[in-house]
Amino acid sequence: MMRGAMGPPQSAISIIILAAGQGKRMHSGLPKVLQPLAGRPLLAHVIDCARAIGAGDICIVYGHGGDRVREAFRDQELRWAHQADQKGTGHAVRQAMPGTPKSNRVVVMFGDVPLLRPATVKKLIEACAGDEVGVLTVDMDDPFGYGRIVRENGQVTESIEEKDASDEQKRIREINTGVTTAPAAMLDKWLGNLKNDNRQGEYYLTDVLGMAVTDGVTVHGVKTTDQAEVMGINDKRQLAEAERALQSRLVGELMEQGVSFADPARVDIRGSLKCGRDVFIDVNAIFEGDVELGDGARIESNNLIRDTVIGAGTVIHSNCHIEQSRTGANCEIGPFSRLRPGAELASNVKIGNFVEVKKSVIADGSKVNHLTYIGDTDIGAGVNVGAGTITCNYDGANKYRTVIGDKAFIGSGVQLVAPVEIGADATIGAGSTITKDAPAGKLTLERSKQVTIEGWKRPEKKPK
Repeated sequence: MMRGAMGPPQSAISIIILAAGQGKRMHSGLPKVLQPLAGRPLLAHVIDCARAIGAGDICIVYGHGGDRVREAFRDQELRWAHQADQKGTGHAVRQAMPGTPKSNRVVVMFGDVPLLRPATVKKLIEACAGDEVGVLTVDMDDPFGYGRIVRENGQVTESIEEKDASDEQKRIREINTGVTTAPAAMLDKWLGNLKNDNRQGEYYLTDVLGMAVTDGVTVHGVKTTDQAEVMGINDKRQLAEAERALQSRLVGELMEQGVSFADPARVDIRGSLKCGRDVFIDVNAIFEGDVELGDGARIESNNLIRDTVIGAGTVIHSNCHIEQSRTGANCEIGPFSRLRPGAELASNVKIGNFVEVKKSVIADGSKVNHLTYIGDTDIGAGVNVGAGTITCNYDGANKYRTVIGDKAFIGSGVQLVAPVEIGADATIGAGSTITKDAPAGKLTLERSKQVTIEGWKRPEKKPK
């Protein structure tokens, strides 16, 4: 294979992800690789990168909190290797080698380096032909604490850890990110020859680079210019920095697609956000899970939207909480509305302030404007629901549905005690408690006789 040729087939790539560290500096009972970044574990982002590369084999080297780590990814097809004792990165990679096909090319990645882009890893792989070795590097303004890359005539000759580096080597700004690729058979041999005669008493994966040079194998240092992409996360401050870096990347990608943001720095995307054309997003909007915003949708400030589809032209006014719901086109929601799981709105529906909708279907053009609870209900088209209405769907043991026909008018302060059906064009008088079906096209009301109790006195607090 000639230098610069395409790398091996994707199925011939083994990704080994080191995820055994305890993360003491996190001061958390949660294993480091399960710490949340954009709403998902650090390790999930790294696995996503590995899958995007198209690797046919992904192995997670786990250790601290291993049961919790494996449980978090139990539904994914992964290979697992246990590192019982933490003896360094070289020792960790060695745990994964017995199950690694010797004909494959290995790429070593890290469970606490979540911002690495698939394109960068592919570039590293493609830089290496045949038996060549590659290491991802980056220039840092302050390289303190990182292993330095030593080059001769442009080629990498070794990587020196900070604690083992000379004063001259410490002045080198190019650092080893740790992300390394090598042929599996040769890597296995070099790992078996590692020594731990260093100040840490550990087996360094970085020593493999020097072994490769000694064996006459070319080592390519492939440099990225994005320091955030290769940042490792060891404490909560770095986790917060990574969060901002990732949010900036996600928002930047959406702006390139034409999405408008009032302030790109004040939006959080914790999952997948797909947007149509001419979408506007105001400050302090949070998107979790899988969210879709149709053409011309407008999301005002302080909204939380989770696992929801918002139709074209729909406006979400400020301070709404929307989860596992779906709206049609040109709806208006809020301010201060809540759509709970199972809320399905057709087009031109209005859900006003302090209205809660749960597991209900609302047809075209209906309005629920004020201070109302709609639960387990089917509302037809063109219905008006007055302020303070409650669908009483729960009897303390079971849930029941309410059905409201097209163009019905529900007065203010009404209680609809399910199971109950309101006919099309029916009118329900304000203040009614409806326990029986109301016929179509007629006025139905239920009110007790108003009386005044003479001589009644309001209770007073007893003196202490």
